[in-house]
Order: sequence, then C-alpha cells, then structure tokens
Amino acid sequence: MTILVTGATGNVGRNVVELLLAAGAPVRATSRNPKTAELPAGVDVRAGDLDDPGSFGDALSGVEKLFLFPNPSGVAGFLDLARASGVRQLVLLSSAAVSDPGETANPIGLMHLAVEQAAQDSGLTWTVLRPASFASNALQWAPAIRERGEVRVPYAESTVSPIHERDIAAVAVQVLLSDGHEGATYELTGPESMTQRRQVELIAAAIGRPVTVVDLVGDAARAQLEEQYGAFGVPGLVDSVLGTYAASVGTAAPLTDTVARVTGRPPTAFADWAVEHRTAFIAA
Repeated sequence: MTILVTGATGNVGRNVVELLLAAGAPVRATSRNPKTAELPAGVDVRAGDLDDPGSFGDALSGVEKLFLFPNPSGVAGFLDLARASGVRQLVLLSSAAVSDPGETANPIGLMHLAVEQAAQDSGLTWTVLRPASFASNALQWAPAIRERGEVRVPYAESTVSPIHERDIAAVAVQVLLSDGHEGATYELTGPESMTQRRQVELIAAAIGRPVTVVDLVGDAARAQLEEQYGAFGVPGLVDSVLGTYAASVGTAAPLTDTVARVTGRPPTAFADWAVEHRTAFIAA
C-alpha cells in the first residue's frame, strides 16, 4: 500500500513524510525538483507538479492513498488521473478559512473551497483537514527578530489559535493509516487562543532576549500587508487578511479538540513550538 505525499517539501508535507516513515508505511513523495527535495532516506521521491497533472503519470503508479496539497490549478485533472491509476483514498490539506462566515468574500477560503469540492466530486474516499493559523507562520518574523529585535505586526492584539505543523501531519497520518474517517471534515486548532503579541512574547522567552512589538493598525497595517502579500497578485487578499485581523481583536480564537480526538494526544503548545524553532530567531 504505497502512500503518495504531494507538497512533500512544505511545512506539513515534510512532517507527513517523516511520520509515515516512522510508522513503517511505504512512502512516495513528489517535488517539482526531486534533486533538491532533501527528504529522508527511504522515501521514493518522484517528479510531479500539481500545475501539470500529466507530470504525475509515473508517480501515481501503484499508489492507493494520497495526501493532497491544496492547489486549485489542475486539481480536477490530477484527481481524474489518480482515480484512473488506482488511488482509492485522499486526505486533503485545506484551511479553516473555508468555514469562515465570510468565506465567499475571502480569496483564501474560495481557493480552498474549490479544491475541497474537486476532492468531494473525485469519486475517491476523502477526508478534509481544515487547520487554523499555522504556528510556522511566525517564521515570517524571524529576519526582523534576528536583525533588530523588533517586529512590526498588523493588529498585534488580533487573536489566533496556532497549530504546530506536526500536529496537522499527525492527524493526516492517522487518517491515512486507520479506518473511520471517510467523508469527515476536521477543523484543527492549537490548544489555546492568543494574541499575535503573545506569540512574539513566547518567541522572546524561547530565545532568551526581549523582542519589541510595533502594533500596526489602519493604514500602517495595510501598508505592511501590501508589502507581505502584494506579490501574490490575488485580488482582495490584503483586504481579507486585514478584515480578519481587525475583527478578531478582543475576541477569542476558535478552539477544537480534534487533534486530541484523532491522535490520542493533546496538540502542541505554541510555547513548545517556539522552543523547538528557536534557532530560526537567533542571529548566527
């Protein structure tokens, strides 16, 4: 039973690969450039580009299950090829943005919703994972923390429930290796709601030195997000992110017990994630 992991060099996909290997499952992974994938020994790495479904002909041979990275470009063609190649089951990495009440105006939610719909129409047995904010999103602050000991944060008092990328992967692996998850949609969060300011404080504690937070609101927040997301060229993306941040100030981020229910262990605290990744925030 070969399991194919797409997006295998990403934050979640790489952890899916490692956890499947640890469980003794036969793992195949795809990358646009297998020579630079740097995946663990024992992984069968093949070329594959989700923008080009035809590039997966070789990679899908003998595969029964797959972990699918959310790429709306070519997803329907890829899933048609997967079914024709003998794939029976897929686990889709989606996003909590799909369950946002305003998802119809949210380009992130719309993108993931389109991939979810393709998965559900594929004829394969499917399970959807909708993680909240990734703890690894905090890595965007690493250069500023290393260089200046200061971060500029749009709406620093906005709240998130950050989830460790390994916890998302652990749920995916449990679904791939056990029964009873068919047709399920799992909302995934970390164990606690916190402000972005608190995330920075926990990173500062992990590295043992203070980090100043500059709270950006209004036009200053928009300018920062334009710099961060403008290059993606997605209409409405900055407005959507800005609105989400502003709306969450003073409210608690949603929490679920899904990680614990599916894996049998509690999700990882952000403080522990920060300690685990502390070297990313320390100047060489």
